[in-house]
Amino acid sequence: MKFTDGEKVIALMLCELYDKLEVDSEIDPDFIRSAIHSESEWSIAWKYPGIPFTEQDEPESLREILDVLEMWDWIEDSYAELSADDKKALIEKAKPFGVNPTFRGFDGNNESRYIGIASTLVNDLDRFERFKGRYLNSHSPMMDVYQRMLHDFAFVRLSSYDRYLNVDEIAQVLNACTHPSQRKTST
Repeated sequence: MKFTDGEKVIALMLCELYDKLEVDSEIDPDFIRSAIHSESEWSIAWKYPGIPFTEQDEPESLREILDVLEMWDWIEDSYAELSADDKKALIEKAKPFGVNPTFRGFDGNNESRYIGIASTLVNDLDRFERFKGRYLNSHSPMMDVYQRMLHDFAFVRLSSYDRYLNVDEIAQVLNACTHPSQRKTST
């Protein structure tokens, strides 16, 4: 969904009217206002799937952000289920990434659009609630890292579809954080 400038003004004025009149409705004026101000109009159709919107204009990177969030949700879930011994083993198997692996977000300077999409999904649409309220600015570019991780995660996930990842699988995905040019080769 894409609003014209005039439609944005009208929608924002309606939000103000809803607030002033204290209208109790299924439509949340704060959400609509936030979607307009953050250029996340696509999220309105996600929030209100019962409204038959005709055209869905989603950001190109939305699917990729969903994949990243799903991967990290799976990693954090699996890590939480590891035994203390497995957590110690992960530290060694995935140095330096194996200590309490958590989603770091995206770079606020170079990946701000990704932060916006992730924040909308997590904080406004209540998807991936484990990340709700987290600071999503990693202060360094992460998308290249996540793309490498997603490549390995795709293979690991095929064999672990209905269970948590084990320590070796988590290590495999986390080790993809290291740029290929910096990886040690075994001789």
